[in-house]
Formats: sequence, structure tokens, C-alpha cells
Amino acid sequence: QVSRLAELPSCSDDDDDDEGGPLCRDLTQQDPAIPPKPSTFSRCVRYLAFLWNLLFLLLGLLVLALGVWGLLAKASLPGGERGAPLSSDPMLLFVLGGLGASAVSLAGCLGALRASPCLLRFFLGALLAFGGLEVLGGLLLLLARRRLRDGLRDLLLLCLLRYQDDPDLQFLVDEVQRSLQCCGLSSYRDWEINPYFNCSAPGVQACGVPASCCQDPLQSGSVPNAQCGFGVLGLGAAAAGAVVHVGGCGAALGAWLRGQAGAIVAGAAALVLVEVVGALMALRVLGDVVAFRAWG
Repeated sequence: QVSRLAELPSCSDDDDDDEGGPLCRDLTQQDPAIPPKPSTFSRCVRYLAFLWNLLFLLLGLLVLALGVWGLLAKASLPGGERGAPLSSDPMLLFVLGGLGASAVSLAGCLGALRASPCLLRFFLGALLAFGGLEVLGGLLLLLARRRLRDGLRDLLLLCLLRYQDDPDLQFLVDEVQRSLQCCGLSSYRDWEINPYFNCSAPGVQACGVPASCCQDPLQSGSVPNAQCGFGVLGLGAAAAGAVVHVGGCGAALGAWLRGQAGAIVAGAAALVLVEVVGALMALRVLGDVVAFRAWG
């Protein structure tokens, strides 16, 4: 047996094509012990996937920090003395959104950096779930527009009812009324449902509307006049129209949304594009990782 092994041609760089060369080339090219080296493109995709997810990780942490700061600033965490309950606080949406985006982006970062198939599959599954929710939301907008419109109306009426209870809600209502030059939902008289602005209320705000309804909320052009809407609900339509905007925000908001339809579609398309690019890079990295581990 030793003599037979000695008769086999040796594989070296100096072998001629006529003596052992083809056999040596076959053994070198088909050696299963040598794993394939990742291409330059694969390495670039891996690093780009890491940086891509790192960017959205930082953005998610920023949104999370903003939500936590809002909760702490309003003292609506357990033990706070004022503000809306934590479960209905609008800033909770920032906390949950930032937490979800941070978790998914962190999985993508670590999956690309550590070449972890488990984290990459989790990242792809989360993107698929987000995409499914977006498609479901779009279908609901198309198929249940009337119900959604009624639900939005009820939500806006609830905002008028709880105007003084939540600083964030008060800020949003004031900004909408001030920018769209409107008051209430259908008209300025919708503020009668508010327990502080109702004419039967005992406070100084009785029969009034917020200052953001006023046509000239600034006194002498520079000083804010917080009492410009006091007593408006006790006036006639003509007299009230000289002080506040009598038109409701429902129609104005609908017209503004129709005017911003192009921007909304572009934003939705950009979001889908971001998710698709992230998913494609993760799929490429996952394919390279699985192919490399198949040689182990």
C-alpha cells in the first residue's frame, strides 16, 4: 500500500499539464474543506445593511426619548399629580413607536454585524409584519371611509370635550384652529359641549371659546390676548363672526388633507421603499451567511 501511494503524482505548482496537472487542478478546485470567500459586493451589502439599520436605530431612540420626555414633563407617569392617564396619553404613541423601531433596527444591526441568521430572520419577519399592517390600513381607508370619517368625527368631539385635561391635546387643537382659521368641529358652537366653556359653567370661561378661535388673538399686534374668546357663545352669529372664526375645522381639515394627498402618497411610498431596501439587504446577508455555514 505504501508503494501504491508513492506512485500517485504529487501536486505542486511546477507540475506539467501532462503529468498530474489535471488531477491536481481538480483536487484544488473541488476541495470541500475550503469555504467560499464572500465577494466584495457581499461585504459592501453587509456593511451597508449595518449602517442603514444603525441610522434608524438612532432615529427610533430619538423618538423614544421624545416620548419619555413628554410623559415626564406632564407628570403623567405613575405618581404624577396632573395630566391624562398613562394609557390614553398621546405621548405613549411616541414611546411605543420608538421602542418598536429601535428593537427592529437593533436586530438588523446585530444580525448584519454578527452574521446571525436568527436576528436576520426576526428582522425580516418584523418588516413583513409592518408591511402587512400598512397594507391592511390602506385597505381600511379605501373600504371603510364612511365609518372612519364618523370615528374621526367622534374623536375630534372628544378632543373638544377634554380640551383642558391634556396639555398635548390642547396644543394640537390650538394649532389646528389657528393654522386653518376655524373653530370647533362644525362651527364655533361645538365648544358648548366642553364643561368649562358651556354657558352653565360657573367659571370665567363660561360661554367662551379658546383664544385660538379668535381672528386677532394678539392684543395690539404683539401681546397674546387669552380672553378674546370670552362670552362669544352668548353672541349672535353676526356679532360672533366679527370676533372669532365661525366655520368648523372638519371641512377645513378635509380640504387640507385633499390638498396634501400628493405629499401623503409620496411619504407612504418612501416608507415602503425604505422597508423594501432594508429587506433586500437583509435577504442578501442572510443568503451569504446560510451559504457560508453550509460548508461547516
